[in-house]
Amino acid sequence: MPKNKGKGGKNIKRGKKEADDDKREIIFKEDGQEYAIVLRMCGNGRCEAKCIDGITRMCHIRGKMHKKVWISAGDVILVGLRMDMDNDTKADIIHKYTPDEARFLKSCDELPRDLRLNEGVADVFDVEDDVVCGQDYFEFGDDEIDRL
Repeated sequence: MPKNKGKGGKNIKRGKKEADDDKREIIFKEDGQEYAIVLRMCGNGRCEAKCIDGITRMCHIRGKMHKKVWISAGDVILVGLRMDMDNDTKADIIHKYTPDEARFLKSCDELPRDLRLNEGVADVFDVEDDVVCGQDYFEFGDDEIDRL
């Protein structure tokens, strides 16, 4: 039987863990790109994100980031808008910002001042703008909460 000479295994395929301690260059948005905050992960490399322009888009994680950069709800991301379609509801994730980079973008006035970072997904903007992520949500009265 021949010996296995390749370097297999899932940890090798995921790539080496690089040190994130050093500062990396911040990528600012260009034409056809927009900043967004992840509302929820939908599975299959997709997520629902609310862009800074106020539109909720279904975003696709591109192959370079797939299984290398982990994205979760509440992360600040850079999305590339799809210009070839008539509908404006789909985008591709280009870059994920660290919390420090997101604070820097906010201080440079790239992100709006009323944007709350790292406080969960609910009420991302200070404006009363309810976002329903494709599901029904329930409101309970005071007597119903007491019974729970």
